[in-house]
Amino acid sequence: MTLPYATLPGDLDHLIADEHVVANRLFEHLEAGRGDRRMLVDQVSYGRALHAHAEEEVLYPALAEIGAAADAEEGRDEHQALKRLLVLLDHADPGSHKFERALNKLIGGVRHHIEKEEREFLPALRRAVGAEEMGRLGERYLAAKRSAPARSHPTVPPTGRRRRLMHVAAGFMDAAGFMDKVRDRVSGRSNVLSTDASWLLDTQAQRILDTWSRLVLAPYELLTVEQARQQPSLADAAMEILQQDGRPTDPEEVGSAADVTVPGPGGDLVVRVYKPLGQTPDPVPVVMWVHGGGWILFTNDDYDASCRALVNRTGAIVVSPEYRKAPEHVFPAAHEDVLATYRWLRTNATGFGGDPSRLAIGGEGVGANMAAATCGQLKQAGEPLPVAQVLVCPLTTTAQYGASMRDAADARPLNRPLLSWMMMHAFHGVTDSLKDPRVDLLPLSAQGLAGLPPTLIVTTDRDVLQSQGDEWCARLEAAGVRATSVRYGGVMHDFFGLAAVLDKAAHAQEEVALHLRQAFGEARAAHPLDGAPMRGAKVIG
Repeated sequence: MTLPYATLPGDLDHLIADEHVVANRLFEHLEAGRGDRRMLVDQVSYGRALHAHAEEEVLYPALAEIGAAADAEEGRDEHQALKRLLVLLDHADPGSHKFERALNKLIGGVRHHIEKEEREFLPALRRAVGAEEMGRLGERYLAAKRSAPARSHPTVPPTGRRRRLMHVAAGFMDAAGFMDKVRDRVSGRSNVLSTDASWLLDTQAQRILDTWSRLVLAPYELLTVEQARQQPSLADAAMEILQQDGRPTDPEEVGSAADVTVPGPGGDLVVRVYKPLGQTPDPVPVVMWVHGGGWILFTNDDYDASCRALVNRTGAIVVSPEYRKAPEHVFPAAHEDVLATYRWLRTNATGFGGDPSRLAIGGEGVGANMAAATCGQLKQAGEPLPVAQVLVCPLTTTAQYGASMRDAADARPLNRPLLSWMMMHAFHGVTDSLKDPRVDLLPLSAQGLAGLPPTLIVTTDRDVLQSQGDEWCARLEAAGVRATSVRYGGVMHDFFGLAAVLDKAAHAQEEVALHLRQAFGEARAAHPLDGAPMRGAKVIG
């Protein structure tokens, strides 16, 4: 099921529909016999517990207010039945008759519940209250999920006076939430809630996500922005693995790495400049690399490894801007900062040994989106373009586009609900900008794309953004742009900077460096492939 109408990322029905897709994808793994069965069910159970609590606190009262009290009661009754099945699954062993019978009933029950909500309850609510109110209900829904117990409690009255009395008299939800956390910590269940349980990742990638899941407080999309910013990144997980293995944790050596301040449209910007070892007196090429984080999270520190790798594999100076972030600075603040930094760089590259005639641009995630948008804006303004661009796991549309939005809905670190969470904050109050051509790139015309720089697009098969990255490559090629797509199997979004613990990241870094060296015209005769044109698509398993 999918909603038969348009929604915005923070709307109640949008948030609920995202959760539906994730739950169904987890069920598909279970039905196909892939993945860790206990882990998958723990993730289902956690998601359903929060979902049920938040619907009972927000959706069903809203339905009652519009005269759909019978629908609300039906939904609550279904939740109670599903909660009892989740309790059975929690106490049964995977593979046992009791476990599998309860699981089959749960899958059927949840799918029926999803169909009812998406076909009847949610459309009726939107028609009655309007789009603006759905946004307000969405905010309340997320707040309710943050306060929900982590396990199902079917004996608790789902709503009404009896539930309120239990809250006051016994503090049940607080007690239940505390006990759930204790049980989850003792059992190890809390350690698996942010990892990928599908077994579709390779061994190294799985270890990274398992380690990261043990480090973070909770799945990012359940946290406030302030809480999410305090959580470890995949770079921290890589560091943990290096320490576990007794391997060096020092960053990859470069000639120098220093922050400089440059003028920006909203005030001074911090830009980190990485220089190669043994830099010659002659000017060297320059790469502007834009970090990811959904316009909300992370800094240059989290993407430091990517920049150092590019310096050493290209011999170029790498410059990484620290742009303004939402929700304090919503769209288009970050895009404006990246464009301003590029223009500054073109004018000032010679001052730190760079060659402004050999300037490339690239980035990861939304950083790749801003890199591509910068090229488009420069073209539109009639300004010199970079000699190349590199887009790693790029976001190229704000729409929930393509098969990967379903197939990788449950993936980590970026799943479908987290993508909506990021957009909700990045475009808060400016939701009309979701269709701005600086961020929503796929609708751009072939004429608008013609003449853009040679482009390398790197995607992975466990990333909700994979389909839109592939489509962007196809549209560039159709417009006559020399574009190449490389897909890495068995790895996740945000993998590029993890070469210290992930072989495919190291391979991707070499692919990117090759593309850049070709564009810079510095391929060495000892590397005959360096002179070969890059075109089309390839998949690396």
